[in-house]
Amino acid sequence: MPKTTLWAFALLLLGLTVSSAVAQEQPIRIKIVGGLADVRQFVQFEEPFWRRRVPEITGGRLHAEIAAFDRSGIRGQEMLQLMRLGVVPFGTALLALVANEEPELNAADLPAVSPDMPALRRTVAAYRPHMREVLAERYDVELLGVYTYPAQVIFCRRPFTGLADLAGRRIRTSSVGQSEVVTALGAIPVVTPFAEMVSAMRGGGVECAITGTLSGNAVGLQEVSTHVHSMAITWGLSVFGANRAAWNGLPEDLRTLLRREIAELENRIWEAADEETGDGLACNAGAAECRMGRRGRLTVVPVSPQDEARRRNLLIESVLPGWVRRCGNDCVEAWNHTLGQTLGIRAVPEQP
Repeated sequence: MPKTTLWAFALLLLGLTVSSAVAQEQPIRIKIVGGLADVRQFVQFEEPFWRRRVPEITGGRLHAEIAAFDRSGIRGQEMLQLMRLGVVPFGTALLALVANEEPELNAADLPAVSPDMPALRRTVAAYRPHMREVLAERYDVELLGVYTYPAQVIFCRRPFTGLADLAGRRIRTSSVGQSEVVTALGAIPVVTPFAEMVSAMRGGGVECAITGTLSGNAVGLQEVSTHVHSMAITWGLSVFGANRAAWNGLPEDLRTLLRREIAELENRIWEAADEETGDGLACNAGAAECRMGRRGRLTVVPVSPQDEARRRNLLIESVLPGWVRRCGNDCVEAWNHTLGQTLGIRAVPEQP
């Protein structure tokens, strides 16, 4: 073979080798649908994690684009089905929104189940294995994390000393479960958009409102209220997972790394939710410890033994039977084998 031909052949091989190496070095790109836009969980934790932390810890091998679900043109109610189809390869499903389609997943976030953060941690730990099983078997989704928003509590425009005083009042709610609890208290639920909550309180359309301790402060509830209860009515759990085909398509070492890092992200989100719950109460009361909100002058109503007994009765007599009606008798076994043992409260099948 002539010398010039040998050189040409060698250069061709070198070019192919370089092209192959460049191709192998191309980063993997994934798309994430996160939680609610403009809240602390997304702005300070989810978005920086995927945009900056992931490329850093993977040495540039993995890059992610993330959009909040309420800014992505996706209905939160459809998230699980879109993940099952692979339209959303990695997504966050707010359990309150997917409850109509899959009420079984929402058991851990039912009203009156977890009155404080330690209780919520026990609840989620007990129910997580069942959530993982439901997501895998029905939606082909790999559960990677469970996130929580801060506590949803009751603000009122006139004094009260406990749950018993709320009978007859018109109370803003945002979900079926919250409305059931309000009805069971002898009060009147009024489903009201978050943006209209303060004007409804100011105008007298509602006398109380259920919302987050700090988010309520951010929109000015402390200016139209006199009292706030310290018991969590609900929280706002969401599951983060991946379509299994998309998940299994990642190299094994990246999957291992992501599992570990997402677990740490989950821990930070939970710690922030706990901090935000406490700071919201402090700010609404005008306490010196207030850091993230505006100081108000509200009276923080403590959880009394009577309130705790009432919460438990609400769960047994109203919330749990309502969930069984929506979920079906097959869900009774799931509750009794998980949360029933943790809470010491058994679900009863609905009688025909």
